[in-house]
Amino acid sequence: MSAASVSLPVPVSNPDKLYWPDDGITKLDLVRFYDAIFPWLKPFVKDRLLSLERCPEGMRGQCFYQKEKPNGLPADTPTKRIEHTKGTTNYVVGGRRETQLALANLGCIALHVWGSRKDTPRKPDWVCFDLDPDTGTFADAAHAALRVKQVLDALELTSFVKTSGSRGVHVFVPIKVGPDADEVKEFAMALGAHLARAYPDELTVESRIAKRHGRVYLDPFRNGFAQTVVSPYSVRRRPRAPVSMPLEWSELDPAIDPADFNIGNAVARLEKTDPWHGFFKHRQALGPALRAVRSL
Repeated sequence: MSAASVSLPVPVSNPDKLYWPDDGITKLDLVRFYDAIFPWLKPFVKDRLLSLERCPEGMRGQCFYQKEKPNGLPADTPTKRIEHTKGTTNYVVGGRRETQLALANLGCIALHVWGSRKDTPRKPDWVCFDLDPDTGTFADAAHAALRVKQVLDALELTSFVKTSGSRGVHVFVPIKVGPDADEVKEFAMALGAHLARAYPDELTVESRIAKRHGRVYLDPFRNGFAQTVVSPYSVRRRPRAPVSMPLEWSELDPAIDPADFNIGNAVARLEKTDPWHGFFKHRQALGPALRAVRSL
């Protein structure tokens, strides 16, 4: 199929290239998926800075990370310059369908987003708990997520859960813009440390893999300034092209195979039920919970 014959707002080069050879999924399939999922994806990427993971050969070959806006994007692609200690980076800003499809055409399978938006880059509007099971078993991450929810409920914070699309689980808490990224990270670190003390055989805040000893790592660092997390509805470079899928808490079954949510069925699921609908209507003040965890 030629790029010219593809009914999309951006041209697709090498549309028949097999990105998932074992599953028969092409680059064009990936671009079309992001086109179809975009109405659900847009609220979570709009005005957010993106870090790019480019995998131009799909499941084959190597990937590389790129923060600076690459060549090959539409000329009017929104960007935002951010000063770091080692220089300035011109980040791509999400929120336009054309941007998302052009990134997919450049081999950006997964979508890595900041927790803040371009006008307030140091002030996130969510807290993210990235639960990484040392065993590689999704069930362990699911059990850990329920532990996290229990504490968040006690703090009277509404939380949302999704598969990472890989072996882990992400728990998100929508918050009102205000606290600095360092404060948000402090909250995640303090809550994680509390849980690790309460369940030392299950959970850890040990960043060194060799020290985790089969426990689930409660990673707080997705909340730091300029750090990213995989967006809801992002495709992952894994067998069967799994999607990072929002769930109802009642759906978080340890027996889930995360790859059962994939580019072949994600849109049909969301047309029936959208567990994260209204996510940003639940923005909460973080201050009271931050003060509470500081006293734990």
